[in-house]
Amino acid sequence: MSNLIRKSHFLGPKFRSLRKANGLTLQDVSSRCIQLNAEDAPSVSYLSMIETGKRTPSGEVLELLAAVFQKDPRWFLDENTEVTRPRGGAEPVGGAARIPLEPGFLFTKDQLEAAIPELLSQTGTTGRQFAHLLIRSYQEKHRNRFPDLERSAEEIGKRQFPLGVDDLVRLYKQHGLEIHWFDRPPERVRDQDRAVKTFVRSFFEAPGRVYVNEGLRKQPARLKYDLAAHLGHKVLHGGDGQRSAHASGGSIGGFAEGSQAVSGGMDTQDVLFAWRDFECSFFAGALLCPKRPFRRFLMREGYQVAAGEKLDLTPAVVMRRMTSVSPYAYWHYFDAYPPGYLRAVYRGNGIPLPWGNMTMVTDPCPRWAVFWMLHRPHAQKPTSQLSILQDGDRSLFYCCHSLRTRDMAGNPHVLSVGIDLVPALKSQGFDAEAIVAEIADACLANKGEGQIPGDGVAAIESAGRVLNISWVADALESPARIICPRSTACPRTPTCERLPAARRAADITEIRREIVAADG
Repeated sequence: MSNLIRKSHFLGPKFRSLRKANGLTLQDVSSRCIQLNAEDAPSVSYLSMIETGKRTPSGEVLELLAAVFQKDPRWFLDENTEVTRPRGGAEPVGGAARIPLEPGFLFTKDQLEAAIPELLSQTGTTGRQFAHLLIRSYQEKHRNRFPDLERSAEEIGKRQFPLGVDDLVRLYKQHGLEIHWFDRPPERVRDQDRAVKTFVRSFFEAPGRVYVNEGLRKQPARLKYDLAAHLGHKVLHGGDGQRSAHASGGSIGGFAEGSQAVSGGMDTQDVLFAWRDFECSFFAGALLCPKRPFRRFLMREGYQVAAGEKLDLTPAVVMRRMTSVSPYAYWHYFDAYPPGYLRAVYRGNGIPLPWGNMTMVTDPCPRWAVFWMLHRPHAQKPTSQLSILQDGDRSLFYCCHSLRTRDMAGNPHVLSVGIDLVPALKSQGFDAEAIVAEIADACLANKGEGQIPGDGVAAIESAGRVLNISWVADALESPARIICPRSTACPRTPTCERLPAARRAADITEIRREIVAADG
């Protein structure tokens, strides 16, 4: 190794280039090295000196760096200073493809103010649905990074991790909030175009009362999230009460009073409530899972969702925060209710939406992991899946981790978090397009499911190790699947079976009023 070390003139620039290509900080690299070998692991300052050429790493440190990035140690020592990447298309930028707003005279502010309400009315889209679509697009554009909300949460929680229920109660007292408990079982209410079993968990009553259902006492993970979100409302908005109630079941959990919740249309409060709900939800995640300590936690646990149970964190909170704190940017997240309604969506990796406008469509692809689990009541174990998504002429490649659970109203639903593997493969110097094409051919030759060829397995394992996401390797234990945005465009032979159509049905606001009245 001593002879190799003498060939280290370009090691610093290569290390820096590789680290940047994988979106890792020096702290991240140091933490990963500690995981592999705590005794020989370099400090952040030592890694910084390696990057700047002020230090030459020992053979042990070089081997650690090689293990983290899945390279041969000699790779760092050759005279090629570039991290080569295969030619290919642009990396995903999050969300759906953009459209040009042309001709410009048809897309003026005045024109849109007149046309959008008409569009919503004619399509039956509620103002709240449209507001959430706008917010989702905003999230995807910003890669789910909102440093101002992160800072607000960290100032309140002092980056304490983990936070317990008692810690949140203490913060409530500091901010003049009172908790009022009520006891109310689940009940059926109208939600958009259907009747659903709903459990009202909690809500904020201005100026400083938070009403919490007794049922949350036995579920500290869910209780912590609700308390943290309402605290966020007090901190961010002064506790004026202008936000939705928290309810399990349904798509949103209540509407602004006087808004057009069922028929299509738009109300200014729709946007206000939707945006505040998002801000409070993001604040809650940042308070319970501060960015730096939670990132270190995820790295220690290999991004296993079940690890959240150790800290009384719900799977939904763990999954959502992954998309915000990971150094890797290409994530998606779904929370789906049968037969195919979405409660939450995030698409920072450009994955096509598998159904329409927060409601059920007639032809979803049943091979998506969320649908696969939704329609199999006995699928109790979490599963990891590698998917080739056929979208027109494109073949996209994703890995997701999904689990089936029940909300507090008893409704089954599926949570799924996933990544686009193509940028990770490219950052490691693999020909991602060739790998994806080979896997797609193997799947199409076997009725839509196929074993991944050996070279593909090695590349995916390598990318998964660099990302430190353990469920990428878990997914290799099962065949890859072909999926598509719509079952009517299914490339399989024979085509997939159709999912059952959604049933239409004949207010959470009234429930809230009754609880407050009973409290006096």
